[in-house]
Amino acid sequence: MGVIHQSLATIPNRYAFLDRIDASVKSNNQLSLMLVDVVRFSDVSSSLGYQVGDVILLAIANRIRKLFGEQVLLGRISGDIFGLVIPGRHGEKQLRYHFNHLIEHFKTPITFDGHAFIADFNVGSVANSVENKDTIKLLARAEAALKQAKENKYENLQILSMYEKADTGRSLALKADLKRAFLNDELEIYFQPKVELNTLKISGAECLLRWNHPLDGVLFPGALIEAAESYNMMNELGYWTLEQAFKSACSFKKQGLDLVVSVNMSPTQLYDFNFIPTLLKLKQKYQIPLHCLELELTEDVALSNSLMVKRQLLEARSLGMKVAVDDFGKGYSNLAYIRDMAIDTIKIDKTFVMELENNPVNMAIIKATQVIGDALNCHIVAEGIETIGQMQMLREAGILCGQGFLFSKAIPEDDFVKLCHTDLAVGTSKAYMSRKA
Repeated sequence: MGVIHQSLATIPNRYAFLDRIDASVKSNNQLSLMLVDVVRFSDVSSSLGYQVGDVILLAIANRIRKLFGEQVLLGRISGDIFGLVIPGRHGEKQLRYHFNHLIEHFKTPITFDGHAFIADFNVGSVANSVENKDTIKLLARAEAALKQAKENKYENLQILSMYEKADTGRSLALKADLKRAFLNDELEIYFQPKVELNTLKISGAECLLRWNHPLDGVLFPGALIEAAESYNMMNELGYWTLEQAFKSACSFKKQGLDLVVSVNMSPTQLYDFNFIPTLLKLKQKYQIPLHCLELELTEDVALSNSLMVKRQLLEARSLGMKVAVDDFGKGYSNLAYIRDMAIDTIKIDKTFVMELENNPVNMAIIKATQVIGDALNCHIVAEGIETIGQMQMLREAGILCGQGFLFSKAIPEDDFVKLCHTDLAVGTSKAYMSRKA
């Protein structure tokens, strides 16, 4: 019959479940992973209340556990998505059988306090390949399958193999470009300064990836990132960028520049068990204190409710590394997550700064962010400063740090070092106009 859970809290969460998958893959990788999404469950919670919703969700979890038996690992990936690790080698026929078995069993409604709920599911399934021992890759394929299942018109099931689909002409070109870019050192880090608004002193630098394309010149790497995502190479690209940040921080320190170097992190790295060991290896290799570096995360990643993300960030901070929330206000921030998040910097999204002079609501949002920052004891950085008027309004609001084209666009490392050794010029001066060009 298996374990009957008395509370949703006793079901392994995403992080604990990933740990168990990892142990299973390492001991015997003949297994399949199913992600089970309860369709439109948010409607139940909204209509009946979250406490009733949790009771029904717990009943669903226990039914699934009873249905699949003790040999199957059950975890809760997110609010209404469960994961199942099924031991053994499975083809498409067996995975489809498990799906049909699940659907048939749940045709009997779940009842609670006079309410009845018939559960329906979207299911993404993937059978692990013989050679794969990468838990993150397995989970990524299952999540891709679930995403496709949600988009299917006629069936709520999607089964994927661990192998990618056949390459199209465009994807082959992207893949070739990506491999060539790594082999030929076509990638480069540019730096945009972070500036103390009251003194115009450069206090930090944000690393921004650029691609020196042999035919098209310097490009923003949108296509490159698209290719990396398509070919499960985001880790390789992310760790390359991270190492360049360490290398640059070391170089700046040797040149007498006391700067914090910020680097953008992909969600893939925060779900990678090698993330913290990699930080420690880079610290040892470049002999640079981790407080000289800052991880920048998009709002949705930094403020997610993933325990694995929280654990990785807490461990990085315990080692001295700073953590920043990028593009704050651009998404839909859950204030409860902000309250509980250990961060060092909040970066106000540029859309609020660029319209600052035209819309008083933007100033109200910036001031509210400043209040949150003060309560969390973290720094506030305003992005997208382009005019002296914006800078003055931010100063008056108590914002101490910012970045934007008013000071400098992103520039190569040598140019950035030169900029750090000169007095910043803003406004209509010749120095500013020539730098902006």
